[in-house]
Amino acid sequence: MAGSKFAQRVLDIDISGIRKMFEGAGPNSINLGIGQPDYDTPQHIKQAAIDAINEGFTGYTAGPGIPELREALSSKFKTENNFEVSTDEIIVTSGASEALEIAIASLVGPGDEALIADPGFVSYNSLVHIMGGSVTPLPLADDLTISPESVLENISSKTKVMIINSPANPTGAVQSKADMKAFAEIADDHGITIISDEVYEHFIYEGEHVSPAQFSDNVITVNAVSKTFSMTGWRIGYVAARKEYTEQMIKVHQYVQACANSIAQKAALAAIAGPMDSVFAMRDEFKARRDMLVEGLNSIGLNCASPKGAFYAFPEVPEGMTSGEVASKLVTNGVIVVPGTAFGERGEGHIRLSYASSMENLTGALDIMKKVL
Repeated sequence: MAGSKFAQRVLDIDISGIRKMFEGAGPNSINLGIGQPDYDTPQHIKQAAIDAINEGFTGYTAGPGIPELREALSSKFKTENNFEVSTDEIIVTSGASEALEIAIASLVGPGDEALIADPGFVSYNSLVHIMGGSVTPLPLADDLTISPESVLENISSKTKVMIINSPANPTGAVQSKADMKAFAEIADDHGITIISDEVYEHFIYEGEHVSPAQFSDNVITVNAVSKTFSMTGWRIGYVAARKEYTEQMIKVHQYVQACANSIAQKAALAAIAGPMDSVFAMRDEFKARRDMLVEGLNSIGLNCASPKGAFYAFPEVPEGMTSGEVASKLVTNGVIVVPGTAFGERGEGHIRLSYASSMENLTGALDIMKKVL
């Protein structure tokens, strides 16, 4: 009799630790576990989708995405990110999730290694493992960033990819321009590719957003409209890289997806080409929430450095308790958080809280945490 009917690469991965936390929560729990802005999609973006439906724009599009959206993205990269890509060096995807999948699939195979921050976003490790690769975890510096020295210490002849996420999930850390330039030089010197996940680029409170693609051609830039324009459910992401990369990624894209949602692409065009007022308003509100939450966490004895970007706090748990114990205790008392171990072994001793939730929810959560921890 043959072995398991299921592929070992799937058996070897687990359900996201973020999703697991929802299962033990009551219906009225305060949800600080999910990374989703609590804002509605701006009206002009919704109207673009309504117009697309009314105009019958409901069929397949070109595989890489509608030309006008890719043109808008090409302009966006030039003006906002300081690097140039042509429209045939951009692929519109079903969220940043698919962008990451086709990038990793095009680069990583059995025996290949990927350098990934530990703690880091949950998808990276699993996607590498699905492709048959292995992960070399990068320990974080005291300020929760990746250091060039750590990269050099952990690189090997099998290293194919390094994934950078700045601002970072779950820590909110922002890499410096000097570090980004150093990473690009390392990639060029060692023949590896950087996958730069930039979905939180507009939510920075201290420091600046720097795209490594301005320093090297060995970079695949991943982004989405999901967080920036509060469009998580619209499922539109995009990936930009030199044509040698996109020629490989489009092969994977066409078989797993064919094309991104036509109506959502029209909405994304309105987002990318339209006003940024709503984005700046969200950023300012998230900063106010961050300041309140970090102060509150520290006041109840949960040591928490102030995150410089994104919308996550990553406080330390009380001495003598594990991340899982704290998360479980909070969930049973009506506050959903994520244990740091969901993001890697070195996440032990921390929990992640999303402050993309109302001030009322954050205040209520702090009250509960003060009572039960």
